[in-house]
Amino acid sequence: MSKKEFKAESKRLLDIMINSIYSQREVFLRELVSNASDAIDKIYYKALTDESLTFNKDDYYIKISADKENRTLTISDTGIGMTKAELEEHLGTIAKSGSLSFKHENEVKDGYDIIGQFGVGFYAAFMVADVVTVISKALGSAEAFKWESAGADGYTIESCQKDSVGTDVILKLKENTEDENYDEYLEEHRLKTVIQTYSDFIRYPIKMDVTVNKPKEDAENEFEEVVEEQTVNRMVPIWRKNKNELTDEDYQAFYSEKHYGFDKPLAHIHTSVDGAVRYHAILYIPENIPFNYYSKEFEKGLELYSNGVLIMDKCPDLLPDHFSFVKGMVDSEDLSLNISREMLQHDRQLKRIAKNISKKIKNELKNLLKNDREKYESFYHSFGRQIKFGVYNDFGAHKDTLKDLLLFYSSKEKKLVTLDEYVARMPEDQKYIYYASGDSYDRIEKLPQTEVVTEKGYEMLYFTEDIDEFAIKMLATYQEKEFKSVSSGDLGIDTEEDQNQPDTDENQYKEIFDEMKQTLADKVNSVRASKRLKSHSVCLAADGEVTIEMEKILNAMPDSQHVKADKVLEINTNHSVFQTLKTAFENDKDKFSLYTNLLYNQALLIEGLPIEDPVQFTNDICKVMA
Repeated sequence: MSKKEFKAESKRLLDIMINSIYSQREVFLRELVSNASDAIDKIYYKALTDESLTFNKDDYYIKISADKENRTLTISDTGIGMTKAELEEHLGTIAKSGSLSFKHENEVKDGYDIIGQFGVGFYAAFMVADVVTVISKALGSAEAFKWESAGADGYTIESCQKDSVGTDVILKLKENTEDENYDEYLEEHRLKTVIQTYSDFIRYPIKMDVTVNKPKEDAENEFEEVVEEQTVNRMVPIWRKNKNELTDEDYQAFYSEKHYGFDKPLAHIHTSVDGAVRYHAILYIPENIPFNYYSKEFEKGLELYSNGVLIMDKCPDLLPDHFSFVKGMVDSEDLSLNISREMLQHDRQLKRIAKNISKKIKNELKNLLKNDREKYESFYHSFGRQIKFGVYNDFGAHKDTLKDLLLFYSSKEKKLVTLDEYVARMPEDQKYIYYASGDSYDRIEKLPQTEVVTEKGYEMLYFTEDIDEFAIKMLATYQEKEFKSVSSGDLGIDTEEDQNQPDTDENQYKEIFDEMKQTLADKVNSVRASKRLKSHSVCLAADGEVTIEMEKILNAMPDSQHVKADKVLEINTNHSVFQTLKTAFENDKDKFSLYTNLLYNQALLIEGLPIEDPVQFTNDICKVMA
């Protein structure tokens, strides 16, 4: 019996296989189980066209056997088996796929699809084994053959004895090292865990000898360990069942079993698509936010299966960032897998699935908002920030998708409202959607800038999260209505006083305002008479795109660029304080300067901005009191 060498390119590929392609060694078992499943599928397909064959699914299975004494792990199947020529062709040339050839030759399209189409997964066995032995007897053949290899040095093929049709893959495990414990793949619990993680939904039984405790026959309350053969995979995944057969409890149980979260999901989506791309999906909208959701440790993504075989634990490409809170899985027969099942091509099928999933999630959220407001608000309490971030992110690319999902607190309703609800209530003479920003609802209620909007009877949206105003700036308009901050320069509100005395105060008090601007230097862009203040003496407004609240948020960031809003100091010329200021301007320039600084610092405090010189501020107050 002579040893045959792998081709040069195959030697190199085998070395890459063992050392580079797979990120986790345990996936060798997934690959071998998938190959075993393929072998059984091939009998099924042959039975479709060969009248002499009958396929009884109950007769077919995969068996995993561990021999601790000899340190071998065997994966056996009752599939189609391989002839000598097929062993040499498929196992002697790395990346030569028997499954792919079979699929093309038999024009397999419907029914059971073939999992392993790229002929590389078998060699994952060398990640854990020094020697791999394959004993196979092909369907319709009287002779069995043994293929054996110790790695890149080549392989041998010889005749052997095997009673039944099928294949045994026997792995002689590597010796343990300081870094790797290969003996773990002989442990019953570890093998079950790997099978149930990656191959739980293989369509054929995966059997193992399992140790269980059972009551002794002749003794009460005494137990003994017994080894019995068990099927350790579930075979039929929940997502392939008819939705009519499943209850909410079934979906919640699956959510818990897959460890998607410790909470109870608010809603689930079960969809099956059979069109340009085929896939099944079960998606969950969680109730509670994960503890690490806004940290670098959080990984978005859905579990990705190909024909019931787990490919990726988290596939990030299936979810947009704004829906990164969604949990669940996708199983598709149409994804292109390159080199190994861990390396997924970024193809049109994947993008198409992701696009469809995004639509499904949005529709489910809209249904919640419409039909179960309390449940939607519970969701929004946890993940509303992410929806707002989605509006702002990618230069507003997703704002039209997300705008109808936004909620903000209403000054009139005293509860969260949608933008659509706000616009539907707007009086005919109202030009803008008004909003006010602050740390809390109570603080916003007391802002001087809200006075004229409140007096006019217009509704305001209260923004209390740092992302709110940035999202709205990106959205810009809703139903052709522009958003307007109550602190912006022009509110678009004409009062009776404005109509009777347009710009009178500006002209009349121009000298005072110019002198105040000179006193404050570059702290403000200008000083002007206020059209928004009623009972308060002073406030800050902002001209330009950057509001005062945005300035606070941007400058609180670690990489602060010291952004400045174009601040305007607005003075209520009808307030008694202004009369005092006017008198000081005419009679005492030092007091005028003192009052100007005090008014500016008061405006800063109202906005929650830091006073530049607290000591000077307290000294100024003392001067006034003295």
